[in-house]
Amino acid sequence: MATQSFDPQRFKLQQREEYDSSAAGWKNWWYIFERDAQLVSDRLVELAGVDAGHRVLDLATGTGEPAVTVARRVGPRGHVVATDLSPQMLAIAQERAATLGLQNIECHVMDAETLELAGQTFDSVVCRWGLMFLPDLSPALRRMHKLLVKGGRVVAAVWGAADRVPLLSLPRRVIQEQLRLAGPPPVHGAFSLADPALLKQAFSAAGYSDVRTEQGQVTFSFTSAEDYSYFVRDIGGRLRAMLADQPAGREAAVWRSVADAARGYAASDGSLALRNEVIYVIARK
Repeated sequence: MATQSFDPQRFKLQQREEYDSSAAGWKNWWYIFERDAQLVSDRLVELAGVDAGHRVLDLATGTGEPAVTVARRVGPRGHVVATDLSPQMLAIAQERAATLGLQNIECHVMDAETLELAGQTFDSVVCRWGLMFLPDLSPALRRMHKLLVKGGRVVAAVWGAADRVPLLSLPRRVIQEQLRLAGPPPVHGAFSLADPALLKQAFSAAGYSDVRTEQGQVTFSFTSAEDYSYFVRDIGGRLRAMLADQPAGREAAVWRSVADAARGYAASDGSLALRNEVIYVIARK
């Protein structure tokens, strides 16, 4: 049987639809997620050398991180351009910036592979958990390179291998098992840049120098296994799509199975602590 060829435009449209449909969930879980993810935003800012007065580009900002963290660091003399493919996610980022009184952030719905920002340059480019989903990483890296000032840095965080990122891999594995779905994770999915050597090679090929990677950890905490299952259901557009054709009772049973599997990470009081690998890549123009 012939396999269906990959259509990058269709993939991007699917990504936009899935994140748009999950935006409300991301907003509802924002505090819980960012409470733990903040250390990744802080590390990105540190590695990028962001300072007062800098101009910084944040790719795939989602609901506004690390853009908000960067905006606070650069101060009123600095400026942050935050982009995302999902209008609904970006609307939440804009709302957050307004609520916090941050007037140095501008948001644009934009494809990271084209980055139509003519005439603008940046001291650094940051991206938290976004590069993995680009259908073609090379043009995005080259475009970022053009937008950087000489000596400017790109710093990105990507997920490690699936077995080292239970936050995301656990529900997908359970759903595949329950529905008897075969196959590896998507080619352009969350774990597609988990090989540091290939990551460094991609940046070097795009013209960057001083390319290096750094491994880190981020632990996400939940009050219970059920709480965790609600989280991944609410923010997981792709997961919900996998279950879209299932009867309501069957879908509910699958989510209960996700909670059951998550109990393997539970403490004696039932709370969960899921430790995940993060890979940082740092490169200079």
